[in-house]
Amino acid sequence: MNRAPVPVNEDLKRSSTFGSNVFGIAAMRSSLPKATFKNLSTAIEKNQTINRDIADQIATAMKEWAMAKGVTHYTHWFQPLTGATAEKHDAFFETIGPGEAIEQFEGNQLVQQEPDASSFPNGGIRNTFEARGYTAWDPTSPAFIFGTTLCIPTVFVAYTGEALDYKTPLLRALNAVDNAATAVARYFDKNVKKVSASLGWEQEYFLIDKSLAAARPDLELTGRTLLGHSSAKGQQLDDHYFGTIPSRALNFMRDLEKESVLLGIPVKTRHNEVAPNQFELAPIYEEANLAVDHNSLVMDLMKKVAERHHFKVLFHEKPFAGVNGSGKHNNWSLSTDTGVNLLAPGKTPMSNLQFLTFFINTIKAVCDNEELLRASIASASNDHRLGANEAPPAIMSVFIGAQLTKVLSELEGVTKGKLSPKEKTDLKLNVVGKIPEILLDNTDRNRTSPFAFTGNKFEFRAVGSTANCANPMTVLNTIVAKQLLDFKAEADVLIDKKGLKKDEAIFNVLREYIKTSKSVLFEGNGYGEAWQNEAQKRGLSNNKNTPEALKVKIAPKTVALYEDLGVMNKTEIEARYEIEVEEYINRIQIEGRVLGDVARNHIIPTAVKYQNILINNVRGLKDIYGNDFKKYASEQLILIKDISIYIESINSGVTKMTNERKKANVIEESIKKADAYCNKVKPLFDDIRYNCDKLELLIDDELWPLPKYRELLFTR
Repeated sequence: MNRAPVPVNEDLKRSSTFGSNVFGIAAMRSSLPKATFKNLSTAIEKNQTINRDIADQIATAMKEWAMAKGVTHYTHWFQPLTGATAEKHDAFFETIGPGEAIEQFEGNQLVQQEPDASSFPNGGIRNTFEARGYTAWDPTSPAFIFGTTLCIPTVFVAYTGEALDYKTPLLRALNAVDNAATAVARYFDKNVKKVSASLGWEQEYFLIDKSLAAARPDLELTGRTLLGHSSAKGQQLDDHYFGTIPSRALNFMRDLEKESVLLGIPVKTRHNEVAPNQFELAPIYEEANLAVDHNSLVMDLMKKVAERHHFKVLFHEKPFAGVNGSGKHNNWSLSTDTGVNLLAPGKTPMSNLQFLTFFINTIKAVCDNEELLRASIASASNDHRLGANEAPPAIMSVFIGAQLTKVLSELEGVTKGKLSPKEKTDLKLNVVGKIPEILLDNTDRNRTSPFAFTGNKFEFRAVGSTANCANPMTVLNTIVAKQLLDFKAEADVLIDKKGLKKDEAIFNVLREYIKTSKSVLFEGNGYGEAWQNEAQKRGLSNNKNTPEALKVKIAPKTVALYEDLGVMNKTEIEARYEIEVEEYINRIQIEGRVLGDVARNHIIPTAVKYQNILINNVRGLKDIYGNDFKKYASEQLILIKDISIYIESINSGVTKMTNERKKANVIEESIKKADAYCNKVKPLFDDIRYNCDKLELLIDDELWPLPKYRELLFTR
């Protein structure tokens, strides 16, 4: 169903409109008194509280700026544990007497609001009747205009102080890695005062014709097709990947990019992905907190822009069987306030030693916490993708390439204690000093690796396309912060108590880390069965489903990690665990209900209708040919029988699935219920789908009630 392209007036000079709808540095500098702007900048930089007088001045300036752009309402924009964004709009409007009103927005309204917290997931932190919760302004992420509403990014906490959102733990983790990384970076440069984590996300998605998607109850209610036979042509020819972008999709992208630029989202790259009607959007890297906000915002924006272009955008990790699903690669690095990327080699041996320090510590952090990292990207939808020979497996490993593997091997042989003069020379000139040269065009990619070094950053490739990036980024920054603290403590002991020079101490500690983190390094095919066997020998986890993966989130080691660094307390940790387990149950439960409905109320009636047509045809042949009719109706009789077999299998399959759901629903302990849904209910989906898909091949195309894969994937 081709539609006329939506005309787009594309501004070729995007730099001239970038951030026009953002109350960012430029808008604040021009709107605020100099003293206020300076105080705000200092408070943001040093993570200090903003006093009421300054908040009032900022609120007034923000309101005037927004109203000049046609804004009528404001909202505290936050990210509750639903996986979506949330907002409650209030007007810039107050009555001051009978028949009199003014536009008003004060500091207390900017800094804090009190939305109803009872209906958001809280994992048992709050009772339903205890509705109070607070949103509090996050000044490190600038306010922006969406439509006619001023959106103020905020954290969301319970009345009792526990975090009820994704942003709060992320901010704490970023603060932890800042403190830990700054202390280590000062080994190499005393001028470093701050280290920031950066994030560059790559958002994959499908664009499906809106009217076709609306005719699929499974797509509308679950985000994926629960049944549907593969199209004769899928992605076998690799003709979609990086191909010419279809004109209708390109118009959507132009419109999306234009609006993104206004919101200060630095979108940079667009291209076709591997599967038909699958695409990717990627921005320039930003500070991690802002990048997370921008990804959540762009996902909202994509849905709205898609509506205008008569598309439905699908973020589900596996919306179609038989073609690639969608991920959201998280490219992560650390940078100093002096402008140095700590995961990029430099021009001197000392700067390269700094690179190796952060590089090896990151590998060690992943090795010691690989199960927690796996849990950070666990979801019912991502389970379909991990290990499906198109995405990284559920086993967490690190790919660094042959050249860096060789460097680590040479460093592993460093003498314990003081280095010999020859070792110092060899390390500085032949190993450390030559890192930039050996990395030049030698950092190959391994698409089967969930966590790969790609030249000046690590790419966490296992993150799912529906995920809020805050979840994996909170874990990654927390484990790296813990590892850097441990590293500095060990190095300081060697310097202060053993009398080693700084670089000797660093080499000694790194040598031990290389030895103890070898198990997580893997350069081969992550899809192969051989790797699964090898990973098991190495002691790496292989948690293939979400209930299995999530259990580490409440392990004593995890609780101690988060509490020691001030990222989350035990109550917040356990609440998140309960929420994610419950979400898994609900997702599988909804899919089971939808599949049962579609199978019994759409597929079976259609099959019976077509079967009756065949029966009437056979009767007509019998009227014409008498007892010889079987000679002319043999194929019809086979079809009638096959349809009956498939109908019976579907009906019995749905009955079994429903009974298993009923059994699961009476289980009180949430993780046991999740296990039941995972191992007893979900496996029955496949048999029901198989029989429905067989009927799709037999039944008259004009009667089939659902748009088929060939229409969903190739209508442009």
